[in-house]
Amino acid sequence: MRQRNKPWAKEKLAEYPQYVIQSPDQWKGKWHEVFEKNQPLHIEIGTGKGRFISGMAKANPDINYIGIELQDSVIVTALDHIIEAELPNVKLMNVNANDLHTFFEKGEVDRVYLNFSDPWPKSRHAKRRLTYKTFLKTYEEILVDQGEIHFKTDNQGLFEYSLTSFSEYGLLLKYVSLDLHNSNFDGNIMTEYEEKFSNKGNRIYRCEVQYR
Repeated sequence: MRQRNKPWAKEKLAEYPQYVIQSPDQWKGKWHEVFEKNQPLHIEIGTGKGRFISGMAKANPDINYIGIELQDSVIVTALDHIIEAELPNVKLMNVNANDLHTFFEKGEVDRVYLNFSDPWPKSRHAKRRLTYKTFLKTYEEILVDQGEIHFKTDNQGLFEYSLTSFSEYGLLLKYVSLDLHNSNFDGNIMTEYEEKFSNKGNRIYRCEVQYR
């Protein structure tokens, strides 16, 4: 979906260094110093407008969160959510997910969330999908041993592709739901896209996978 350009977004992001990490590469190996408390670190790649990451931070004060989003005109809305809630355990990074290994050491991240990622439906664009094998290798380079990826989408094709990609990479499928909102899963935090697609009657798919 095309987002409205906000030419003032970069300036606003720079005004809140307590929430938006300006030079994340400088904190590689030292992320525990960025937060008030030294506790497990979860990251969301493609955090969008921030409903999920802020909701998770509210619900789990014993976990630190980082929301990663490339588009500054989108992540600035996530910043608004965090400012309003005054959440000490969530930060934002306005960077490209391709560069994760330059920001985190091995074992520095406990969990990766992928929510409603771009499906890139054409076969020639498969390498751009966030569940493609090269991305899975990147996540492995920063996650703890037996670290997890939690993945949600409304796109059946992307979900099927991702399950195959996870399996071929050797990941353990710990949980799979083909209809999340009609399952017994407890504690789901919805994203903006999730609410929109669910209200249209779309089925929501979710899985949890673990590195061996």
